[in-house]
Amino acid sequence: MNHTAERANIGLIGAIVAVATIGGLLFGYDSGAVNGTQEGLKAAFLLDDAGLGFTVGSLLIGCFIGAFFAGTLADSVGRRNVMRLAAVLFLAGALVQGFAHDHTLFVLARVVGGMAVGAASVLSPAYISEVAPANIRGRMTTVQQIMIITGLTAAFFANYYLAQAAARPDVAGDVPSLNPLWLGIEAWRWMYLMQALPAVVFLIALYFIPESPRYLVAKGRNEQALHVLNSLFGPKEGAVKLTEIQGSFSHDHRPRLSDVLAPGGFLGVRSIVWAGLLLAVFQQLVGINVIFYYGATLWQAAGFSESEAMMTNIISGSISIVACFVTVGLVDKIGRKPLLLIGSAGMAVTLFTMVYAFSTGTVENGTLVLPGNMGQVAVVAALAYSAFFNISWGPVMWVMLGEMFPNQLRGSALAVCGFAQWFANYLVAQSFPVMLGTIGLAYSYSFYAVCAAISFFLVQRFIKETKGKELEAMEG
Repeated sequence: MNHTAERANIGLIGAIVAVATIGGLLFGYDSGAVNGTQEGLKAAFLLDDAGLGFTVGSLLIGCFIGAFFAGTLADSVGRRNVMRLAAVLFLAGALVQGFAHDHTLFVLARVVGGMAVGAASVLSPAYISEVAPANIRGRMTTVQQIMIITGLTAAFFANYYLAQAAARPDVAGDVPSLNPLWLGIEAWRWMYLMQALPAVVFLIALYFIPESPRYLVAKGRNEQALHVLNSLFGPKEGAVKLTEIQGSFSHDHRPRLSDVLAPGGFLGVRSIVWAGLLLAVFQQLVGINVIFYYGATLWQAAGFSESEAMMTNIISGSISIVACFVTVGLVDKIGRKPLLLIGSAGMAVTLFTMVYAFSTGTVENGTLVLPGNMGQVAVVAALAYSAFFNISWGPVMWVMLGEMFPNQLRGSALAVCGFAQWFANYLVAQSFPVMLGTIGLAYSYSFYAVCAAISFFLVQRFIKETKGKELEAMEG
């Protein structure tokens, strides 16, 4: 049965979406915050390129751990309770990162914060999918990516403000992020401490939203599930929906991780899980998080100052937010698969344009110098690339992972796909500083461009449309 938006309690659903996606905002904020702290990290902990890559990427070690355990843990104790735990871990991680003077302690704090981010990243879209009507589910889940980019851009603004506040214009070669700010604490440390504010908001807000009705049915708590469904859809629709959800579960089989396996599947894994893995891994192999994590480094390699690089990050984040709102208007109209194909094609073209621009440069005193207007070409191509990503693979991957799996399988499949997504993210973040220092920008971006081109054909062949389908109608 297709529940219409008119029958649903849009106010309550909107409030749930707003709270659940704060987890995405936290991920985006951390990604943006680390963008401006790399000079501070190198100075405080005496890091080389490989050490910087590991330190930045250590968050992602926690992310793939958190994503892997979140799905199955959420099947045991509930989506909302796991997100509460994530909020606590993120708060602790932010504070320790800001104050730590020992590198090992700093890395452990990033891993803890990463566990929170990984858990929230897979549970937020799944939770939203489990409460939103099918005909607006794509739009509601796309808010996750909007919040990621909003957090990213908010961190860029905060970093820019903190760096400007700490700047010493009269000092030659001044690096503002290394200067002390309030309470004698360096500006780059405040960039981490600021993350505590949204973490506290997330934790408090989670006490004001209901548990997922599909989780409640899975645990046999049907009266509570009916109460939530009545709040979401009204008594008549709620009762019908409860029956549909009950029919989608096998009552003699509790969800478990081994549900992702199937005797006839490729390497013993269900085909629907392979489709999810394709989306999860290629979202990272196109290189978007190189710009997220190393945007400031990238722009400086293209000849920008630290201040100009931070401002370019802000412009990039703002364009990305606008792109996500385009997705909100299209994802439930033209569907998920067309957006993925548009994104793959657009990213391939813009990435190859960046490759061409970087290939014209020369290295002078360890810095890449681009001739003529090639620096501007690289920046415009990078901004267009970010826009294509955030119209398509950025939000749509999360939409599909949250909705494409059957109820019985969702938690286990999210564990596997979430792990793969964050592990690929980690490999990209870990490898980029080394690639930049050895093979250079042009060859590094050639790899991402080829992956974008390959993703077009993989989507065309293996991804099935989910637009407008009820979760109970998903097959796999």
